[in-house]
Amino acid sequence: MQLLSNLQWRYATKKFNTTKKVSSENIEKLKEAIKLSPSSYGFQPYKILVIENEMLRKKLKPVSWGQSQITDSSHLFVFCSFLEFPDKLVDEYVKHKSDVQGIPLEKLSGYGDFMKGKMKEKSPETMKHWTAKQSYLALGNLLTACAELQIDSCPIEGFEATDYDEILGLTEKGLTATVLTAIGYRSEEDSNQSLPKVRRSNEDLFELIG
Repeated sequence: MQLLSNLQWRYATKKFNTTKKVSSENIEKLKEAIKLSPSSYGFQPYKILVIENEMLRKKLKPVSWGQSQITDSSHLFVFCSFLEFPDKLVDEYVKHKSDVQGIPLEKLSGYGDFMKGKMKEKSPETMKHWTAKQSYLALGNLLTACAELQIDSCPIEGFEATDYDEILGLTEKGLTATVLTAIGYRSEEDSNQSLPKVRRSNEDLFELIG
């Protein structure tokens, strides 16, 4: 299983080679992998910013705890979660599902009403946590796809979300920054690449209930 070898190869890259860039072709492959991620109800309640602009990343670095990956990587992916999921977005999803799968819209009306009811049950705080969880599912696909393409990556939670929201103008778009991922190619000076992985044993991590 080549995937396991690729996952063994990957690690949270702390020092990137600033001279190597991820090709536009591979960026498109990563975007496709993110798009194919599972999400609750299939809603995909997030938007992903792919930032290459150096000046913008320099502006984001101080509110990212000064981490060099923000500016030294090839691209920065910012996963932004929806702050709410109103009826309008459910209707748009149902219409899209009808168009793509060839299901008459009237046959999906009951399902649409059910989903609207479930969304209304969530408090603003619960909604924020729920959409963030969906973003993390997409993040997992990005990290795995990077490993498959031998592209280095580093997921980052160490940043000030409110500052990101302000700098990137997210709040007025109904979004909030949830998690980041820097991608690129490791520097030969990054000593972390030679360290063995520290993981719990299968006996500790799994329990078979048969």
